[in-house]
Amino acid sequence: MSTDIKTIGIYPLAGPITVSLAAVAQTTLYTVPVGYKAVLHHVTLIAGADASTSVVTVGRSTALTDFLAAQTLSNINADEDVAILMPVPNATPVILKTYAAGVVIQMDVTTANGGATNQVYLWGFLIAV
Repeated sequence: MSTDIKTIGIYPLAGPITVSLAAVAQTTLYTVPVGYKAVLHHVTLIAGADASTSVVTVGRSTALTDFLAAQTLSNINADEDVAILMPVPNATPVILKTYAAGVVIQMDVTTANGGATNQVYLWGFLIAV
C-alpha cells in the first residue's frame, strides 16, 4: 500500500480582474498555459455597485457561452454583494468542457446596466498534458 497522498484542489486560475457591467463587451479572464488543459469550476463576482439587470456569459473567446449561458445579475443590489456563477448539477449531469493550451476564457457582458468596478475571479484546475 502506498503512503503517497496526492491532492488536487479548485483554486483561482485568475483574479481579481475588473469587469465593467456598464458596457456591452468581452473581458479576458484567463489564457490556458502551454502544457496544460483547464477545467473550470465557477466564477466569483464581487460587485462594485448595483448590477441592475446586467447579463453575463462565460466561455472560450470563440464560444462565449460554452461554460456558462446567460446569467442575470438582478439580485446583486449593492457594492460588495457577491455572486457565485456556475453550472448547477442535477439528476442529469451538467456537461463541461476542458480547455486546451492557448484557449482564451472570457466573460461577455451581453446586457449592460451595472457599475464598472466589479472584481471577478475564475476558479478551476489545470491538468498537465
